[in-house]
Amino acid sequence: MDNKSKLHSGEIYYPSGDDIMQEQLACLDKQYDFNLTRPTELKKREEMLKEMFAEIGEGCYVEPPLHSNWGGHHVHFGKNVYANFNLTLVDDTHIYVGDYTLIGPNVILATAGHPVLPELRQKAYQFNMPIHIGKNCWLGAGVIVLPGVTIGDNTVVGAGSVVTKDIPANVVAVGNPCRVLREISDHDREYYFKDKKIDYSEL
Repeated sequence: MDNKSKLHSGEIYYPSGDDIMQEQLACLDKQYDFNLTRPTELKKREEMLKEMFAEIGEGCYVEPPLHSNWGGHHVHFGKNVYANFNLTLVDDTHIYVGDYTLIGPNVILATAGHPVLPELRQKAYQFNMPIHIGKNCWLGAGVIVLPGVTIGDNTVVGAGSVVTKDIPANVVAVGNPCRVLREISDHDREYYFKDKKIDYSEL
């Protein structure tokens, strides 16, 4: 199995071979152009993302600058996904993000890892494990999601959390390492922030 075939296999491989670099650099050129677009060029950005990403649904918005190992080439967004400034996608293998998910500024979704064994790291070997983010999630500012993690639908991950293991659906999770704090409950139907009540008549 050549290096390129190992990208999505979970096996250890050498990421800088010629069979990988030529295609990767072409993707990064597209990302470079995307990051140079003007704020008024919304339609242009939308069309560029359709070329850059593996899949991207209607109504998605990614705020430049975007940083991605493959320029989104292995990224699958559902519809109405919003990503704020400085999203980093280490998309050496596939990243899946469900419909209506909100991604705060400076979030990192990292599929790539390196062996702990020093001799292998010295030779720049790596492996990749896919990331799955469910529908209608919210990843707060500065969240880091590590290789192989799955986050369930409707879950909120608090700002600055480092997600090292799977997080279930319908919970609030925080911390480093990230842990479930509580389930989303009836309290959240009444209050949107601390003692601030939701006025449904205004929504």
